[in-house]
Amino acid sequence: MENRGLLFIPDISGFTRFVTEMEIDHSRHIIQELLEILINANTTGLEISEIEGDAILFYKYGAPPDLKTIYDQVEKMFCEFHRNISAYEYRRLCQCKACRAAFNLTLKVITHYGEFTGYNVKTFNKLIGKDVIVAHQLLKNEIPQHEYWLVTNDLLQNKSPESIRKWMTWDHSAKRTETGEIPFQYTQLTPLKSEIPSEPPADLGIKQKKKMISVSKEYNVDINKLFYTAGHFEFRHMWLEGVKAIDEVSHYLPRVGTRHRCVLENGQMVLYTTHFSYTPEKIVMAETDEKKRSSTYFIFEKINENRTRFTLDLYLKNNPVLQLIFRLTMKKKLESSFTRSLDNLEKFEKEVEMPVDVD
Repeated sequence: MENRGLLFIPDISGFTRFVTEMEIDHSRHIIQELLEILINANTTGLEISEIEGDAILFYKYGAPPDLKTIYDQVEKMFCEFHRNISAYEYRRLCQCKACRAAFNLTLKVITHYGEFTGYNVKTFNKLIGKDVIVAHQLLKNEIPQHEYWLVTNDLLQNKSPESIRKWMTWDHSAKRTETGEIPFQYTQLTPLKSEIPSEPPADLGIKQKKKMISVSKEYNVDINKLFYTAGHFEFRHMWLEGVKAIDEVSHYLPRVGTRHRCVLENGQMVLYTTHFSYTPEKIVMAETDEKKRSSTYFIFEKINENRTRFTLDLYLKNNPVLQLIFRLTMKKKLESSFTRSLDNLEKFEKEVEMPVDVD
């Protein structure tokens, strides 16, 4: 038994099309995050041989685990994968093609039992053997759908998988190779999506607040281009007066709940949390300070295909003393600063090129 064991390959379907047709940098980050999700969902002591672009080759030496144990692992990875995908869909700030297309990615899992051995390359144990080849050959098959669990007959060992879950429908097939046919059974995992609880919207803003400043300007640019320019953290200091830099962004793909630090030119540093809503006609991004005293709203409204209204709104929480002090000491100064910032943005947006076509 020392050279026999389970081969377990979760494979992200849609990856090839995703990275060849979509924006490369964001797709790389999305796939990286999803692969980490799968690794963290490993609860059965599987070892990692290697990460193969869009898939992970897991293995475990020893007698074949019972099918229910394997299924529980498949379910855990599939549900964690899609829970992350769904959460990202309604929390993402970015509207590039890669981020929008992430929702269409899905997962298939290949499981096989056979003979293999390994050799060490630094911290990795590379696997070799005919059954490693078999497992990889099974990734390319004629199953029309792309979210399923495939189990070879070598792993089934004359046992029926029918009783694992009542909703499962099993189909029989075989992979033709140069050395013969590899018989297997497979079942779709799509019904599991209905069992994944939806995450409630994050409560990140100020519930009871009052608008203190509102400054607007119209721009001869489409809404997505203006949102990319004004919403991008790395560009903020180029147009928003008083800002020196945005740093310590908590995630490489900003989304609802992302935290960042705003470094002001006067040396002050403020931590903010981002919340967001999007429609093709109106985009609203808000940043609330960590003490929930103030929120700045960046509002983009589509006038037509080539014209957008951008509004900066400042809210303070419902505290009469705080609001009175603001009116007496800061309101006029900050209102003028916002107006100059919108003028700065008109000049700056002409220098910015979109990395992808988001239409």
